[in-house]
Amino acid sequence: MSKRHLIFLRDVIIYTFTAFGGPQAHIAVLLREFVEKRRYVTEEELMELNALAQLLPGPSSTQTLVGIAWKVGGLRLAIITFFIWVLPSAAIMCLAAISYKLFADKSKFTEILRFVQPIAVGIVAYATYTFANRFLKTKVSTLLAIGSLIATLILQNAYAFPLLVLLGGIISSALETQPQENELRVKLFSNVNPNKVTYFIGILLFFAALGAVINQTSVFSLPIRLFENFYRNGILIFGGGQVLVPLMFTEFVGVKHYLTNSEFLSGYALQQALPGPTFSFTSFLGAITMGNKGAGLVGQVFGSVVAVIGINAPGLILILFIVPFWNDLKKITRIKNSLSGINAVAVGFMATALILLVRPFGLDWMAYLIMICSFLTLNFTRIKTPVIIVIGVVLGLLV
Repeated sequence: MSKRHLIFLRDVIIYTFTAFGGPQAHIAVLLREFVEKRRYVTEEELMELNALAQLLPGPSSTQTLVGIAWKVGGLRLAIITFFIWVLPSAAIMCLAAISYKLFADKSKFTEILRFVQPIAVGIVAYATYTFANRFLKTKVSTLLAIGSLIATLILQNAYAFPLLVLLGGIISSALETQPQENELRVKLFSNVNPNKVTYFIGILLFFAALGAVINQTSVFSLPIRLFENFYRNGILIFGGGQVLVPLMFTEFVGVKHYLTNSEFLSGYALQQALPGPTFSFTSFLGAITMGNKGAGLVGQVFGSVVAVIGINAPGLILILFIVPFWNDLKKITRIKNSLSGINAVAVGFMATALILLVRPFGLDWMAYLIMICSFLTLNFTRIKTPVIIVIGVVLGLLV
């Protein structure tokens, strides 16, 4: 490994422990540190990688960073970069889940988090609002968002999500794109190795089928089903962590009851106070789910590993698979136009999750007040999410 590659990995480590604020903040840091200071890639290359990450399902910040690493040093450097970026926050979230299961029954622990949980709902409300402002620009996108909101509230089924995402992409692509580009599409897809596509989709189908047929009393049943859940969502999530959290809440809390509303919000709030990828939140979900099923310490760690691998594998595979012929892919406007419909459907998912998250508040006016204050603080001030979370923890300790 060359000196330049080692320096790059050192910068990735620094970035990993200082990258707060989600994808929007991450791209600004990458521009300053990796483009302007180090010149690992040009500004145009960074913006193209970011655009590709937005176009693909999966963790956008992770995909952008891995794409930079691939351009700097190829596949090996990209994979090392991925692990450096993901492991620290995932490990912390796993330890948090184990600690939560050990101490959650103690009243003091619950008291400390009583302000943090409505703050987390306020963060989801802010993400929903900003996503709606950004993506609901047309009548079609607005109707798609409303339709996905109604459909998910009525169906309450995990398999409604992929169908709605697919439908949203098809509708927006069909309405916004004129018939064209046949020659370009032939050129693009002639570069695609059909065996790789088969493997990619085959993994999902294999684990989905295995999870369906295996005896659910088996010790292997839940990890297999969890891997399928996370892998499937890794394929479906467009827009990064803002969409991940509502989608996970609706499926894991609302539909499958793997964990409670309180557990979910506590983990999400902690993740918001940490640097690194939002997708590391899945480490907490996997560990808590296994703990709730009586799997023990080893089972919780295993659940965390399964979750992190499952949710990140599709995005990692896609970015490494597509970057080599992105110059062809980005010319196909039909693919680009499908993204507006997919994002509109995602806004509906986020609104659904917000409704489900607020429902447990009942008549607790204090929870509503804290949620609204959190939303207003994020929307009208420069105060960052981690600061608000820390304030919530301090209030829980003092009040």
